[in-house]
This record gives sequence, C-alpha cells and structure tokens, in this order.
Amino acid sequence: MTTSIIFILCEIALLATALVSGIFLAFSDFIMKSLAAANPAGGIESMQIINRKVFKTIFMTLFMGMAALSPMLIIYAYFQVSGAAAGWIIAGGALYFIGVFAVTVFFNVPMNKHLALLDFACSDAEKYWMHTYVPLWTFWNSVRATAAGVAAICFLFACINMAQMP
Repeated sequence: MTTSIIFILCEIALLATALVSGIFLAFSDFIMKSLAAANPAGGIESMQIINRKVFKTIFMTLFMGMAALSPMLIIYAYFQVSGAAAGWIIAGGALYFIGVFAVTVFFNVPMNKHLALLDFACSDAEKYWMHTYVPLWTFWNSVRATAAGVAAICFLFACINMAQMP
C-alpha cells in the first residue's frame, strides 16, 4: 500500500515539476526577450502586473505544492524506499527544493520586490530593468527551468524503477 502512495506521489511530482519547468522555460526562451524588446516602461509595467497576478494561478499551486512535497518525498525515500528509486526521488526532491524553490526565494523574488517599488516610467527603473533585472532574473529563471526539468526526469526514473520492483 505504501509503495502505491509513493508511486502516485512521484507521478504527481513528475507532472508538476515538468509543468513548472515548461512555464519557466517559456519565460527564459521568449517572454522575457519580448518584454525586454518592448518600450522599457511597457516591459516593466507588464512584468509588474505578471508578478502581482501570478499569486492566484494554477502555476503557484504547482510551484508551492512541490516546495512542500519535495522535502516530504526526500525524507520518506531516505527511510522507506529501497534501491535506485530512493536515489532518484531524493535527487528530484533536492533539485526542486534547492534549484527551484530556494533560487526563487533568494534571487528572483527579491528582484521582483525591487521592481515592484519602481515607477515604470522613470529612468532609474529603465536602468534597473535593462542592466540588472532582465539579465539576472532571466539567468536565475533559466536555472529554475533546468532544475525543474531535471527533477522531472529524476521522478520519471523513480517511477520506472518502482514499477520494475517485485
């Protein structure tokens, strides 16, 4: 019975991390490039709106849900799962928690908070936007996309390993 629950949780983790990775990839691949190509005031204002609206989205449910589920999966796998599946679960959970959640908390969120305080039409905002926010936020967002994508692969391998267990 416990094996079924952990298997289902790994399937959920696989899907959630893959979806989170895809959203981050879209931002790094073309959304930030598009916002940066717009008039700076327009790009800044759009990102400020995105940063306010994101809190009431399915994305945030997936993002925060995985932040809560990852440590639980790590602990459970360490003590209760055997074989390679345990390693894959621990790796996936750690990649998500450190590479996605911690990076968000320590890098992307502080930049979002700073951007939120700026008047999108002033020259200081434009300088921050072009020289700090866009390049650094996009870099750290790409780290998050990669970490979530690799975490999804880890959860996939965990599921495969658990499915092959007798």
